Order: sequence, then C-alpha cells, then structure tokens
Amino acid sequence: MQLLTKAILVVAALALAACNNPRGGDYDEPTGGMGGIGSSALGDPSDPTSIAYFNQTIGDTVNFTVDSSELSPQAMTILRTQAAWLARYPDYQILIEGHADERGTREYNVALGARRAARVEQFLIQEGVSAARLRTVSYGKERPIEVCAEQRCWDLNRRAVTVVSR
Repeated sequence: MQLLTKAILVVAALALAACNNPRGGDYDEPTGGMGGIGSSALGDPSDPTSIAYFNQTIGDTVNFTVDSSELSPQAMTILRTQAAWLARYPDYQILIEGHADERGTREYNVALGARRAARVEQFLIQEGVSAARLRTVSYGKERPIEVCAEQRCWDLNRRAVTVVSR
C-alpha cells in the first residue's frame, strides 16, 4: 500500500509541474501558431527591419489562377517589393512555400505547388536575390488557409508564401 501512495504522490507532482507556466504572466496570453512562436518573435510591424513588417507591409503571399504557376502582374509587383526589401536586409534566409487548392490528386498538387515555389524563386533571383538564400518546398493541398468547397477558399489556397527567418 505504501508503494501505491508514493506512486500517487509522484503522479500528482508531475501533474502540478506540467501546469507550471515558465513564461510567467497569464495563461491566456497568445502563444502563436503550431510551433509556439508568438507574434512578438516576428518583431514590431512598424519596424521596417522586422519579419512582421515584411509579412504585413511588403506582403508575403502571391496568388495563382487554377492549374497555373504563371505570375500575375499583381504577383510580380509584390515580388519586386519583396526583392527590394530582401536586398536591404541580407541577413534573412528565405523559404518559398508552394500551395494548391484541394481539387486534384495529392501528387498533382504537390507538383503544382513545387512549380509555383520554383517560379517565385526564379523571379526573386532575376530581381537580384542570391540563390544561396533561397529554398523551396511544396505542400500541395496539405496546408490550406481555409477548407471549404467554394471559390473563395480555392482562390486563397492557390498561393506561394515567402517565409523569412534569421
């Protein structure tokens, strides 16, 4: 019986330790996305050197039409602005994510996402961004912004996202 009491005490201690908030503060503070990176890790959106500024002011996303990896004039404008920002801040590394909407097979959408990411990569290189700073990945239809069988969702999900990091 003494062993059972000790086991219960150990489990209770572990449960209390798991409830500890190592950051201090309130429990309802935002902790960010799946990786646990809060928005504060992105910097101040009013600081032109921050990732938050890049994401919100420069724009980190370009969209595509159905079954296409061709850049629209609007996408080219965003990418030129990205290239100019990246030229000013060469310490950032760039990951270009290619995405597709939910229609089509997984294999087709992974290939389409790869073509979209590669097209953005090519454009940024043409605009003077060093190829050594760039990587691409295709998520196909696996990471949608919204899931629904409507045109607005499909339009949002056909994209390439430029992710910057130090």
